[in-house]
Amino acid sequence: MPRQACLAAVAQGGYGSREVVIRVNGLDTPWGVEDLGAVAGGRIDAVLFPKIDGAEALAAALQMLDRAGGRTLPAWVMVETPQAVLDLAAIAAHAPRVSVLVMGTADLARALRLPPDPTRSGLLHALAGCVLTARAWGLDILDGIFTDLRDEEGLRAACHQGRALGFDGKTLIHPAQLHAANEIFGVSAAEAEQAAAVIAAWEAADAAGRGIAVLDGRMVERLHAEDARRLLALHAAARGRGQQD
Repeated sequence: MPRQACLAAVAQGGYGSREVVIRVNGLDTPWGVEDLGAVAGGRIDAVLFPKIDGAEALAAALQMLDRAGGRTLPAWVMVETPQAVLDLAAIAAHAPRVSVLVMGTADLARALRLPPDPTRSGLLHALAGCVLTARAWGLDILDGIFTDLRDEEGLRAACHQGRALGFDGKTLIHPAQLHAANEIFGVSAAEAEQAAAVIAAWEAADAAGRGIAVLDGRMVERLHAEDARRLLALHAAARGRGQQD
């Protein structure tokens, strides 16, 4: 029943320009292969594979997806075991077929035998290393869930921490968490305005043959302009998808 309900919700549509991604069951379970067969021809943008421990497991999963008819579907991969963290470069090497990494922080913390800790201090080394690997391969990477629906302050702190570590966004377990995540990981109107000013200052300096501009007492180089263009693109995309509401 859950599989049919999921497929019915996808078929119903109404998601606008948002990406639709289905997480299948682990391929070592009785349901995983049947899940792939059900979603391979569906109207989705990617398949999310859980419990991928290394490159060999990923290659096998992609072969199963291809045989099921999903040869053109991108793959998202959950990183939720110590072995996956250690082998992440080999997993990421499957880019561009693999386009997004998703941290499974609850399972990873359990595997590492970490005590409950809202600061996630025991996970920081793994989280930072995974972001580094994602950037090396040009992949997006999403932070793991925050499980306490009653703790708005804790959710916001986790989102701020994730953004500070370099994550592109955060996976959520309830619609009530959307506002905080969109606010913290999104690009505000003020940030977009500042980015536009950085680009204008750089373009003026570049047109004048100068390699450096100064804006509000701060040095602006080409790299800052490139970062500013990326922020503006994210801002425009989020506005187009209604994610700034």
